[in-house]
Amino acid sequence: MTEVDPEPRTDTRPELRPDHRLLRGQAERFGVHIVDDQLKMEGVDLAAVAAAVDTPAFVYSSAAVTRRYEGLRAALSGRRTKICYAVKANSNQTILRLLARAGAGADIVSGGELERALAAGFDPGSIVFSGVGKRDREIDAAIAARIRAIHVESVEEVRRVAARARAQGAVAPIALRLNPDIDPETHPYLATGLQETKFGIAMADALEVAALVANSPSLRLCGITCHIGSQIHDATPFLAGLARLRGIVDELRVRRFDLEYLDLGGGLGVAYGLSDPSVDAPSFGEALTAATADLDLELVLEPGRYLVGNAGVLLTRVLTRKQSGDKRFVIVDAAMNDLIRPALYQAYHAIVPVRLPAADAPTVRADIVGPICECGDFFARDRPIVWPAAGELLAILSAGAYGSTMASTYNTRPVAPEIVVRGDTFALTRPRRSVAAMIADESYPPWLA
Repeated sequence: MTEVDPEPRTDTRPELRPDHRLLRGQAERFGVHIVDDQLKMEGVDLAAVAAAVDTPAFVYSSAAVTRRYEGLRAALSGRRTKICYAVKANSNQTILRLLARAGAGADIVSGGELERALAAGFDPGSIVFSGVGKRDREIDAAIAARIRAIHVESVEEVRRVAARARAQGAVAPIALRLNPDIDPETHPYLATGLQETKFGIAMADALEVAALVANSPSLRLCGITCHIGSQIHDATPFLAGLARLRGIVDELRVRRFDLEYLDLGGGLGVAYGLSDPSVDAPSFGEALTAATADLDLELVLEPGRYLVGNAGVLLTRVLTRKQSGDKRFVIVDAAMNDLIRPALYQAYHAIVPVRLPAADAPTVRADIVGPICECGDFFARDRPIVWPAAGELLAILSAGAYGSTMASTYNTRPVAPEIVVRGDTFALTRPRRSVAAMIADESYPPWLA
């Protein structure tokens, strides 16, 4: 069937307004701003970045990251608090170094992230190791590096850490990750604090596990931690988690455990949709400060996407358009291997042209999809958009978290490069790998050489 241009018309229903129209007036919320209808990040024209490094490409604002961190730190300045950045959200070395130099600690979930955090300059004493499954060699590395604590999630893990510490002649600091069985009312894949999930030690078992730790000369219990889920926009679920943990903390202190900190985890959310709520950091900090005023322990928080999610965009170009009956498609050069969140979580990401059209430009409804041979390769479905021409540059917003870190080379597509902006300059911090280099990593067995 021959493609025909649709006859765009303006739809005035609020829920059908295109993202570019909603972006005006709140661009800074997404780490960008608009100058003469051009999308910029700090002082850099995003079109210039795309011209220099090609697309698809991730671009991050260093100022947006540090601004988020400093804002949260200021909101919690009324009590002793350590912000440990969740490395899994974005492990780019430049981003990590920015946060390390700003004074953040690190929340890691693998031995690889431990190496990344140490390489970026994080103080080992500010690193906490979370995660439900750790290899012996990862535990060994954490103990040898003298990190602040390993967060354990089962009796079996307590015994394994004790054995690995004993083999090194060391005493391993640990914290018990408890499962408070609280529903944060988020996407089911993001709700980690419910009893049916794989995470944490049941509350009813906490004191028994603590007694096991006390009887091991190779372990020292220094904290209690939990994590109830992600995309939380206010303090209420954190306060609920705190309320569940307080009784355990109080009983442990009665039993003379020398606890150092209470870790309420991460999960602070970001606005993905242009009408989504944002976290009010001062109110959040005030609520947690008040609720823990009588608690003589350091408070630890593990924000990830909150610090970086809206500090990044994924740049992509339109390859072609097609119309099949009443269905329209915009096919771009980014794909689910670059940003899997829409396919995995049915997540919403605002998508706007880098050169913004007029506010009253006519729109169509279209699916914005990638070129991968999967029906799940989409970024938006039935999204109102000004019908773009081939070659037009688009920005997928809120791509600073769980974009590059979850990327793959499916369809032998090199992972998109990462660029960090500072002021009116930008730097390529991880280049696009060539297909030749990808192939060179592989080898033939002797019988096929």
